[in-house]
Amino acid sequence: MQPIIDLFLNLDVFLTRAVADYGLWIYAIIFVIVFAETGLVVMPFLPGDSLLFAAGAIAARQPEHLNVWIVAGVLVVAAILGDAANYVAGTHFRAHFLQRRKIRFVKQAHLERTHVFFEKYGGKAIVMARFVPIVRTIAPFFAGLGAMSYRRFAMYNVLGAVLWVSVCLGAGYAFGNFPIVKKNLSVVVLAIIFVSVIPLVIEWFLHRRGQTTARVASASPTDSTSR
Repeated sequence: MQPIIDLFLNLDVFLTRAVADYGLWIYAIIFVIVFAETGLVVMPFLPGDSLLFAAGAIAARQPEHLNVWIVAGVLVVAAILGDAANYVAGTHFRAHFLQRRKIRFVKQAHLERTHVFFEKYGGKAIVMARFVPIVRTIAPFFAGLGAMSYRRFAMYNVLGAVLWVSVCLGAGYAFGNFPIVKKNLSVVVLAIIFVSVIPLVIEWFLHRRGQTTARVASASPTDSTSR
């Protein structure tokens, strides 16, 4: 666990050394990390937003070694292919369950509810998930699991990838080399992670609040009748 934490807090050092040690292979390294983080449902712990921010900062600092436009293209392609691979994995998991029905923790009702959710909110969910760690990794898998139409998924997959890379990489490119940011990059990385998680916390809070309100509303007629 400690090596992963160190990687998050010293991404600029990691990338700077990687650029010096591997040259053009740095683009392949960045591609693999982002593809794995978005495409493998078991890899949500890999750096995402913070990696893009650090890559933008280094591209601004060393344009001769890390071209920001090439980085942007590599990241967008990696993010799109990663989500697409995760979606396919979800569809295969769904097909396996429907054929055999031997997976204890998955029920038909779960698949039906997931399908209804992604048909109603799928586009918004896929785009917003790009900016939320962990959710970014599992959302495309559940889109496939819920049988969201691939055409609709693909459209929002591309939109979300372009927005995600533009915002995070662009922020790093524009602000990553300000003296105060360079001196406190580990704090900035933690702040990025914290801000990224806020939408998830808000959504959880609103969901819990809605459940509480629903329970109170359903219990009120009974209480009034008993009196």
